[in-house]
Amino acid sequence: MELTLDRLTKKFGPKIAVDRVTTTLSPGVYGLLGANGAGKTTLMRMVCGVLRPTSGEVRFDGSPISHLGDGYRARLGYLPQDFGYYPEFTALDFMEYMAALKGLGRRDARNRSLELLERVGLGGEERRRIRTFSGGMRQRLGIAQAVLNDPEVLVFDEPTAGLDPKERVRFRNLISGFSQDKIVLLSTHIVSDVEHIADEILVMRAGSIVLSGPPSKLVAEAEGCVWEATVPAAKAEELEAELTIGNVRLLDGGRALVRYVADTPAVPGSVPATPTLEDLYLFVFRDGAPAGRGTHFKEARHG
Repeated sequence: MELTLDRLTKKFGPKIAVDRVTTTLSPGVYGLLGANGAGKTTLMRMVCGVLRPTSGEVRFDGSPISHLGDGYRARLGYLPQDFGYYPEFTALDFMEYMAALKGLGRRDARNRSLELLERVGLGGEERRRIRTFSGGMRQRLGIAQAVLNDPEVLVFDEPTAGLDPKERVRFRNLISGFSQDKIVLLSTHIVSDVEHIADEILVMRAGSIVLSGPPSKLVAEAEGCVWEATVPAAKAEELEAELTIGNVRLLDGGRALVRYVADTPAVPGSVPATPTLEDLYLFVFRDGAPAGRGTHFKEARHG
């Protein structure tokens, strides 16, 4: 099973939202990481067939999804950034309604809906109206409807936006549980959402995939650009305006430990620090960083 993006491009007037993205996805969890406005949602809407590319195409097992039509949609599960629901529906009403749209028979729809509501932690809440749900409960309902048809391709667009840390952890665990033998594409600008569950990270900037690879490989490539320095606390505030700061930790005696990313040490007394995926993200999206298509991290540092 393969999902291929071949020179996928989308323009809105003169603006290029997605610029010749090419990659092939096989079963596994892919984290699409990028700042707001990087083109993630546009890319995912093209993957789902909601938006037609300006050029290039998406192929599933070698066939363009534009030719597969309903056959592709039957194998797809999609949770958009703001998924639509009817607030006066109960959770079960909504699930059965979505099941009917996906072609499930009435008996299968009821059984599958109850099974999935239980699995996402909404067992016992199936008769509650959706308008009474918290944001986290609505997102869990969104996951449940996305997997109703046991899809082979799952697409989640910024699924944890607005959720508290506990709900984000719960969401990540659910994604892991539903991902076996599926192609899962999850977009976010929150590094921790994909750091521990993604088999591969795709970093998107200005419409292009600028980095891709397993998290451990990408983090290793950030060696030599993460630094820590101990400075007076007042100096730490000044540095925040000058450098890309990852963290400031106040110490005793009016001093602070500053962690920052840069090509070379920029503060006297700086020592190398072990990089994290968040450090890599900060480096790629720092002010003035190059945004060239297909840029390798080492090239991004010196290109």
